[in-house]
Formats: sequence, structure tokens, C-alpha cells
Amino acid sequence: MSIILKNATFIHWKTLEFTQTSIKVESGLNGGITFLPVDLSGIDISKDEVIDCTGKLVTKAFAVGHHHVYSTLARGMPVPPKQPENFLQILEYVWWNLDKALDKEMIEASALSTAMACAKAGSAFVIDHHASPNAIMGSLEIIANAFDRVGVSHLLCYEISDRDGVDKANQGLQETADYIQVNQGLVGLHASFTVGDETLTKAVDLMAKTHSGIHIHVAEDIADQQQCEQEHNMRVMERLHQFGVLNSPKTILAHCLHLSENERSLIRNSPAWIVENAESNLNNNVGHFRGTNLGKNIMLGTDGMHSDMLRSAQAAFFAGQEADQINVPEAYRRFRNVHHYLADNHFEGDGENNLVVLDYDSPTPITEHNFLGHFVFGLSSNHIRHVISNGSWLVKNKRLTNVNEKELLTFAKEQALRLWKKL
Repeated sequence: MSIILKNATFIHWKTLEFTQTSIKVESGLNGGITFLPVDLSGIDISKDEVIDCTGKLVTKAFAVGHHHVYSTLARGMPVPPKQPENFLQILEYVWWNLDKALDKEMIEASALSTAMACAKAGSAFVIDHHASPNAIMGSLEIIANAFDRVGVSHLLCYEISDRDGVDKANQGLQETADYIQVNQGLVGLHASFTVGDETLTKAVDLMAKTHSGIHIHVAEDIADQQQCEQEHNMRVMERLHQFGVLNSPKTILAHCLHLSENERSLIRNSPAWIVENAESNLNNNVGHFRGTNLGKNIMLGTDGMHSDMLRSAQAAFFAGQEADQINVPEAYRRFRNVHHYLADNHFEGDGENNLVVLDYDSPTPITEHNFLGHFVFGLSSNHIRHVISNGSWLVKNKRLTNVNEKELLTFAKEQALRLWKKL
């Protein structure tokens, strides 16, 4: 049985062309979409599920370029014993304290909650960067199973780091190798300043062996550059370039705030991708992203702040007015670039049959000529009515279709309380 979205206004995600049509959605990873007449009379639809989309906008579902499942249970958690005064202290007192407290049940609750939030905000695919130093082995499979249960496709990695010792770094490498052997995934690294040469070498070797890419935080704070210059006598991107991180088109460089012109050139002339996280930058007071001289391979993420990609795109636009001089078409281009990253690298789960249906009753006309104005200044996750993932329902009439949301949120609250007691 296929899903038919009857009498929809279809917006092509690349061209923004508007088409009044009915859409037949095929199920499966390799399923596509077929455009049918608005009037379905004379067409055999007896075996299909027909949903009236009169007045609704239908376009490609969204995807998250950089997320952190491990941060999900942080919302409302106790304040740290000492107020952080800089980014390194934020990591030490907040995030590294939290990730070390995670166990398997907490990871599962975090992943389920993240997948549900992403789905309801219109994303059918998530790229995640995970850390749980005292529950490393099997953590990626737990997250994958949780995402599969909700119905959200994924590209995962474990955040390998030397900050908790060589043994933990080696566990991270082993977890990555085990997971990528049977799943699509990336080789995750925390950041240059917590990864020594030996671990970096092993990670890049694993990247090459598995034909994968590195997913790493880059120059999020100036401290990353300062440590690299002191310890390695070079800047972060120069070090990563020297080790071969930039060789893969699957490599994702998160943040990229404090870069020299030479570093920008290294990135621009490589096949690697950058992911911008505007709200996280503002929250941590680490600076503003500038896309100048970085090339076109820039996409957007949430950095675990939330799971709403429309919000991330709008934040990138508004925050960029000061430093980036980003315009509305560029905000949309970065928002959609994640699909190019996934398609170009042949990752599965972000096909044509991932769709979002928007119930957007604007007080002003909306056309292909002014859609981008609505995208930045009007659309929100509140307008998402349905989400289809791999041709099957993910969200229908604003309700998750594959899981009991209330039951899973109750489980998440229980795990959050357990986590908070350990902090």
C-alpha cells in the first residue's frame, strides 16, 4: 500500500518550483514519488491510503547536519557547582560531567527523545556525534535501535577522545570499528585539543580502511587553536590536513569559527564539509560563524541545543547579519545542503520519499517567488502536519506513528532524574 497526498502544493526543494498535484509515495529505502493528476478519478487507488492535502504545502523532509543525543536529558538539570567562566569550563563543569554519568538506559532515553523531537520538527534523517565515556561499547547500536524504533534514519559516530585516557580512546576506536562494520557511520573525534597524535593517526587509518569520514569539532573556541599552536606548532586545520582528515568527502568539520585565511583555503580546496551551529555559538559565547572563503560545502546543525532545523536556519540567518552577511537564499541553501552531503556520499535514508506536509495558513500570499521570505520569517515547526520517512508514516496529524510518545517521555523523565542525581 502506498500513501497518496491528494491535491497538494508540491515545492521542489532544489528549484522551489510550485506544482499543484497529487503525489504517490512509494515505501522503502529506494522508493520514489510519482506525480498524479489532482483529480484521481479513473485511477485505481483502492489499495492506497489517500490523504487530502488541499491547502497544504508538501516538500522534502528536513535533516540534521550535527546533533548530540547525549545532551537531551540536560534540559532543566542542576546548575554546576561552579559557574563556568569560559568555554573550557563549560565543557569541564557541564558537558564532560554529564557525558561521564550516562549509562545505557540513559543513552536509550536520550536517543528516543531526540528521534521523536526531530521527527515532530520535520527531520527524517539525523547526523549525530555521541559521547558516553563510561558506557562506550554498544552505545552506537543503542542509539541506532532507538532511532529505528521511532522511524528516523541516521548517520552516527562516537566521539573519540584522549581526555579520559588512552584506554577510553581505544574503546571509542573499537566501538566505531565494530559499528561501521555493519552500519553506515562516521569516525568521530572530539576536537584537536583532546586528541593526541597516536589517536588521531588511528582514527584517520580507520577512516581510510572503512571508506568513511571524520566528524570532529574544529576551532569552536580560540582555546582549540592556542593548544594546537603550543603543542604541535601549527594551527588546527593545518594539523588535521597534515594527518589526512580532509581527504574524505564524508568528513564533517563542526563550527569552524576561529580560522586563519590559510585554514579557510585548506577547507575550501578540500572535499570536506562544514556544519554551522549558530545558536550553540551564541549560547557558549565563542564567536560568530563566517562563511567567507570557505567554499560552498556548508550545512546546518543544532549541536544538541534542540532538534528543530527550521529554527537553526533562521538563527543562522539572524546571527549572520552581524558577522557573516548571509542572505535569505544562502540560509536556505545551507539548510538543504545536508541532502547533497548525504546523496553525494551514497548514504541511505534520505530519499525522495522523505516528505513533510506543512499546514501553513499565511496571512499573505505564498508563491515560488516569495517562498524564501516565508521560510525565514514565517515557517516554524508548529506548521508541520505530517512527516513521511522512507515512504512510511513518521508523523501523522502531528502524532508519532511508530511509538507511544507519552510512554517514552515518561521513561525519559525517569532516566533524567537518575542522571541528575549522579551529577
